[in-house]
Amino acid sequence: MSNQTFGLQPQLYDYLKSVSLREPELLTQLRQETAQHPMASMQIAPEQGQLMALLVQLIAAKKTLEIGVFTGYSALAVALALPPDGRVVACDVSEEYTTIARCYWQQAGVADKIELHLAPALETLDRLLAEGAANSFDFAFIDADKSNYDAYYERTLQLVRPGGLIAIDNVLWSGRVADPTVTDNRTQHIRALNQKMHQDSRVLISLVPIADGLTLALKRADITA
Repeated sequence: MSNQTFGLQPQLYDYLKSVSLREPELLTQLRQETAQHPMASMQIAPEQGQLMALLVQLIAAKKTLEIGVFTGYSALAVALALPPDGRVVACDVSEEYTTIARCYWQQAGVADKIELHLAPALETLDRLLAEGAANSFDFAFIDADKSNYDAYYERTLQLVRPGGLIAIDNVLWSGRVADPTVTDNRTQHIRALNQKMHQDSRVLISLVPIADGLTLALKRADITA
């Protein structure tokens, strides 16, 4: 995992940030606090958060889904980009990590936009589908345990509306996906989903080499299931 764009030399990465990053102060503070966390590598890169916020505004999203919250940076970036009546449905299993998230959401004045579900994400997604939430989300971000990536993708594809956008994190996996000698379980699950999505006619895709690799998948307008 990488919390800056993978493969860029430090000088070029610093330049990228200097001419493009417009990070709100609270997001900077959250990122700096998270950098001291033992699991800091799970934090998304600030340029990725800014891209996601831009995408949410480009598609005029109001209802978004997040699978994997950690300390809340991505949810905060998206919530700040949503209109006043926007909502983030966020899934995580850690009370410890999301306590940090809740603190910053509150400080930013967006806590009322974020509906946090502390439970295994598949349970939450299946419940949303059972409650009739299919085709109702505008945007979704998947950044959780890699062994369930395919299951998250399939359920999310049902939950986003036709023309909705799914963003999937860590698809380059610090380059390990391209190394045939790396055969651990997480790497193989990411490889499998990458290959599957390349052939998936239900979506239009672009793998963007930002941060640790972000696949953007637009659900085709003629797909409702």
